[in-house]
Amino acid sequence: MTAAPDLSSLTELLAIMAKLRDPDGGCPWDLEQTFATIAPYTIEEAYEVEDAIARNDIAGLKDELGDLLLQVVFHSRMAEEAGHFSFTDVAAGISDKMIRRHPHVFGDVSADRPDAVSANWESIKAAERAAKPESSKDDVSPVLAGVTAGLPALLRAVKLQNRAARVGFDWPDKRPVIEKIKEELQELEHEIASGNAEATAEEFGDFLFVVANLARHLKLDPEDCLRAANRKFERRFTAMEKILHDEGKALTDCNLAAMDAAWNIVKKKEKSGS
Repeated sequence: MTAAPDLSSLTELLAIMAKLRDPDGGCPWDLEQTFATIAPYTIEEAYEVEDAIARNDIAGLKDELGDLLLQVVFHSRMAEEAGHFSFTDVAAGISDKMIRRHPHVFGDVSADRPDAVSANWESIKAAERAAKPESSKDDVSPVLAGVTAGLPALLRAVKLQNRAARVGFDWPDKRPVIEKIKEELQELEHEIASGNAEATAEEFGDFLFVVANLARHLKLDPEDCLRAANRKFERRFTAMEKILHDEGKALTDCNLAAMDAAWNIVKKKEKSGS
């Protein structure tokens, strides 16, 4: 039998947060925070966890998970002060949900493959959504309900598309998606030429939505792909700047042609592995 975990550190963290939020001697900054003001930090900490994982920084991951846990504790403390719920309620709620959504582990349902587990999970989630009071349900199709509006837009696009695909609203393969991308690009070019800013923004959104759909058909995560592209740009830009610096040039003193020449040197070196 697994030994019971030592929860003393968690108890200490809860006590620290209570002290920080104590009107009598607490921290002025912590005291003035609300759910809304803390939410951006919560999102940022989640991304920093992902970044530590991407860099395989295990020591950093431990620190970032601590920062993310602090966010849960902070929100829970504010909720408790307002009489809504406590950290204990949060932990109990997720425990109940994990047991409910894993009947193949805690019940008598059979699921010996990951795809069977995913199917069970989605079926249970659908039943949970259907059981919600009418007043708490999203004002959208039940097929799309529950896809969080606060997700990164590319990730949410894929989730919406996956939901639609479950009921057959999907292209059969990637080829028509590629053709749709070409169509959307033409429409975007037309609106750019027209000078209509609002229509251009709408067509640009349509273009990105179909690009996300192509990623889904290619079984790629568009967020991961874009993050990788961002890292590549940072790496190449930094190397380009170093080349120019070694030539005694500052970026502010260089024209686009000079920077582009250095950029191409960086690309060539990367492709040759040197």
